[in-house]
Amino acid sequence: MASIDLAMQFSSADPLAHFDDLRKMIQKQPQRSDLRIFLFQIYCVQGEWMKAATQLDVLLELDASSKPMVDTYREALRCEALRREVFDGKRSPLVLGQPDDWLALLIEALRVDAEGRPEAASELRAKALEAAPATSGKLDDVAFAWLADADARLGPVVEAIINGKYYWVPISRLTRIEIDKPADLRDFVWAPATLTLENGAVNVALIPTRYPGSERESDAALRLSRATDWREQPGGAWHGVGQRVLTTDQSEVALLDVRVIAFDTPLVESPSSDEADAEASDSAAQANG
Repeated sequence: MASIDLAMQFSSADPLAHFDDLRKMIQKQPQRSDLRIFLFQIYCVQGEWMKAATQLDVLLELDASSKPMVDTYREALRCEALRREVFDGKRSPLVLGQPDDWLALLIEALRVDAEGRPEAASELRAKALEAAPATSGKLDDVAFAWLADADARLGPVVEAIINGKYYWVPISRLTRIEIDKPADLRDFVWAPATLTLENGAVNVALIPTRYPGSERESDAALRLSRATDWREQPGGAWHGVGQRVLTTDQSEVALLDVRVIAFDTPLVESPSSDEADAEASDSAAQANG
């Protein structure tokens, strides 16, 4: 019961305010795996990825049954470093399927932004968003004509960690997104989700709950995905910090308030697993080209 009481304490109050208390508890009871899990989660909220990884190593030594969780979040930590490089314009993301021209423009805009040419980057994004297909569907049973991330750096793209790799998934390639209700502090960093692709493939995924760089914000509400703020950039673009927001022609909805998005995307023939892996590899090569 102690772990349940601890879970309630850390989820209902500001968990960052209890950081020192938690470390003292660990010093007294270093073998308690539940304490290590909470420390790992706080380090994730703070963006202290190396310290978070160390806690996963300790957790696995204490509790061999934690291996599935440890493996999942080790990859998530690694993907956060790659994600930062993508938004810094230093790398291209993996893309599911063949990257369309509009998606290549979105990726190029990040590079152009990093070169200190925000106006040119905004022009590229405007062209990309104009060319991207609009996908209709229902968000928790409310119909929409189109859906996109409210941050123009992404637009009709879903960031996702799938099989330990960081992907950009075009919304036009999805038929369904199911997002779990938050149950742990780490869900405010990565939201567990299930993505169904146009070929019928179902993928367990983690969707980054926060916009990139949110872990460096001084406001704890932004780091904890309890709020969203918008920062105007040179060139007129607006970048989000804090919890991700989805926008449609009907409304704006915070990511963690969403349970099911059903798209009107037609199904296509499903490739074999080998073909799918090759397609992803080819897409990565093209995106980096």
